[in-house]
Amino acid sequence: MDFGKLYRPTLFNSWQFIAFTGLIMSGGAEVIMRLIQYPRPAGYGWLYLCWAALFVVGALVNLFGKPTPHGHHHHHH
Repeated sequence: MDFGKLYRPTLFNSWQFIAFTGLIMSGGAEVIMRLIQYPRPAGYGWLYLCWAALFVVGALVNLFGKPTPHGHHHHHH
């Protein structure tokens, strides 16, 4: 089992990458809101829980899903 799939963005699947990006963007937006003293919208904290849940689901699929056989990658040029 390759635990690098949990912390190395180059090994993330699309669900993990979307969740990771969402966490970063939501955190960045919260920092900006605090800097300009804009009140955090009601329920904003739920975003983090949703991103984390999506990441966990993606990580489980990435760790325990059927691996792609070598030599059978889909590259379109």
